[in-house]
Amino acid sequence: MENMNLNKHISGQFNAELEDIRNRVLAMGGLVERQLEQAIDALSTLDAELAQKVILGDHKVNGMEVSIDEECTRIIAKRQPAASDLRMIIAISKSIADLERIGDACVRIAKAALDKRLNNQQPLLVSIENMGRHAIRMLHATLDALARMDAESALELHKEDAKLDREYEGIIRQLMTYMMEDPRSIPDVLDVLWAARAVERVGDRCKNICEYIIYYVKGKDVRHTSYEDMEKDMKN
Repeated sequence: MENMNLNKHISGQFNAELEDIRNRVLAMGGLVERQLEQAIDALSTLDAELAQKVILGDHKVNGMEVSIDEECTRIIAKRQPAASDLRMIIAISKSIADLERIGDACVRIAKAALDKRLNNQQPLLVSIENMGRHAIRMLHATLDALARMDAESALELHKEDAKLDREYEGIIRQLMTYMMEDPRSIPDVLDVLWAARAVERVGDRCKNICEYIIYYVKGKDVRHTSYEDMEKDMKN
């Protein structure tokens, strides 16, 4: 966070408040990243204990979102920030919402692992571990870009979601083949489908956070903008 080159304020307390919410959102991100790692591990190994740990840990993620969002609201009401300070608080408020939803995706993945274990502990029809590891790397890099408020890295990461989408589409094609060849496989196909969809959503949430980083740094809302237009905006 020391590389963000934030403006210093007359009020040292204001600086402390801004630093506090930056640290808290990164702590929340670290927790969500661990949740995702554990959820993917639980699904890969059908570890019921680990899956249950992810599910029970979701309340911590939810609690952090609520407390950080309340602090953002309090700072806006009390300090009435402007310009880059206001953009930073807005970016953080939006980012924690997406981090909370990644936490929800982790729970869905963990529940798939739990359901699969209860259903005779059969291996998954199609492994989504590689896709899951890709999502973990993307989340880690996104959190790093958020810590440094690095718009260039955020722009590059924004493209990464398309690669994750292609992996998801490949898994869907494999699952469709199983269903067509053997309709009895449909329950197992659905187990994998819901888990793969949850992993795919992690990429979408990371992409959103990258857009918030660019908004903070450049002061431009790049949501619903093509990558090519985003590149142009970054140069202006």
